[in-house]
Amino acid sequence: MKEQVFLGGGGEDYGTPQGLALKYANRHGLIAGATGTGKTVTLQILAEGFSNAGVPVILSDVKGDLSGLAKPGSDSHKLHGAFTARADKIGFADYGYHACPVAFWDLYGEQGHPVRTTVAEMGPLLLARLLELSEAQEGILNIAFRLADEEGLPLLDLKDLQALLVWIGENRSELSLRYGNVSTASIGAIQRRLLVLENQGGAGLFGEPALALSDLMRCDASGKGMVNILAADKLMAAPGLYSTFLLWLLSELFEELPEVGDPDKPRLVFFFDEAHLLFDDAPKALIDKVEQVARLIRSKGVGVYFITQNPADVPEDILGQLGNRIQHALRAFTAKDRKNLRLAAETYRENPRFPTEEAIREVGVGEAVTSMLQKKGVPGVVERTLIRPPSSQLGPITQQERAAILKASDMAGKYDAPLDRRSAYEILAQRAQTAAQEAETSEAEAEESPQPMAREFNAARRYSGSRVSRSTSRTSRQKDTFTSAMSEVVIKELKGTTGRRIVRGILGSLFRGR
Repeated sequence: MKEQVFLGGGGEDYGTPQGLALKYANRHGLIAGATGTGKTVTLQILAEGFSNAGVPVILSDVKGDLSGLAKPGSDSHKLHGAFTARADKIGFADYGYHACPVAFWDLYGEQGHPVRTTVAEMGPLLLARLLELSEAQEGILNIAFRLADEEGLPLLDLKDLQALLVWIGENRSELSLRYGNVSTASIGAIQRRLLVLENQGGAGLFGEPALALSDLMRCDASGKGMVNILAADKLMAAPGLYSTFLLWLLSELFEELPEVGDPDKPRLVFFFDEAHLLFDDAPKALIDKVEQVARLIRSKGVGVYFITQNPADVPEDILGQLGNRIQHALRAFTAKDRKNLRLAAETYRENPRFPTEEAIREVGVGEAVTSMLQKKGVPGVVERTLIRPPSSQLGPITQQERAAILKASDMAGKYDAPLDRRSAYEILAQRAQTAAQEAETSEAEAEESPQPMAREFNAARRYSGSRVSRSTSRTSRQKDTFTSAMSEVVIKELKGTTGRRIVRGILGSLFRGR
């Protein structure tokens, strides 16, 4: 099992080892199942297995339970007897308690090292999704990013973007001729969404020092892969921020890591918990981006595993990229549930020993229906697998234990203090101050000028031009005679309604006479 991550035992008596081949671990996977069926423990034992194989891991701790990876299990735990009995049943002879090297991270900087990125690195597509902008508002956001590049305005934190939007609003007339309509209403809507993001605590995500991906891909002195745990219990109150951050992290890995082909084991494994939050109400452009990343990132040695309650939460095009599958129990209480259960069963390679749909419905807690990629990447036959017990602590560690781990971490002090260097906010503020000083200086020089005429001309207080005269053809008319006056009256009357009737009557009589 050195070339595999041991999952548990399958077969008639659960004595046949079931594992995830490290060679195919970068071909992504799915962990699904109803609430309370054991998905979190499965995630925990997978993280242990990858770490033991020297593969770094990134995962989010939605409930706080996964912090137990940092501490070994105990003989005094209430489930110690059940764990050892299960290990004997599945033939896990090497079972014992041990911890994993863990690094804690937190967007809010409370339960882990702060995690930051810059507005420029986030990009307009993900930022528009985070702010839930309309198409017109997203267009203005794209204009802002273009102007930031052209004007040399670094976008590092939210105040940089807010200041740039104010500048765009002040110069919207000129910018509209070049980029299309720039409305103040759309700019105001973006500013309001940025305010909401600040109120949710999202302002701490943007800034420097930005997270270096190399700090997520480390191994300890013994060669074990680092387990990077993102504290997400508080972050889940802002699901858009949670899903957008994880998608940004995945996109950064895709953009920065070099191609490695098909390595013997992954360089990194990324677990995306509560995956449905990524796809709920997501625009097609974003889903296409996720599909592209899922297709291509495996050649960079990164495996992506989605964790969700139902496989139907993942779009079909992306679901087709997930070769390694662990399906815990699905409950069928409604017609829609039964349909989803049937569709989930149809995606597995059938086992003649049992119906797949029935197995998915009947497996108990700590048991799953599994199908792993085998030689040449062929999906394995579906198997009922009794998941192995965890070696690390089941459940969270204390706050004191977490604080001690943070203090002893290699990352301690690297990201704690924010850095506020010169960026768009400071540059635009300096421009405004310079323009105000120049205007004040110019006005003072004009007021101090010794020549009153020049001073009044600069202040636009005197106009010395002559009035343009009327056309000579009109002024040369003689209107003082009685004949000319009567002619004007007659002509005016003929132009009116009565005159037109007289003319029509005369002409009509003439033509009828002929």
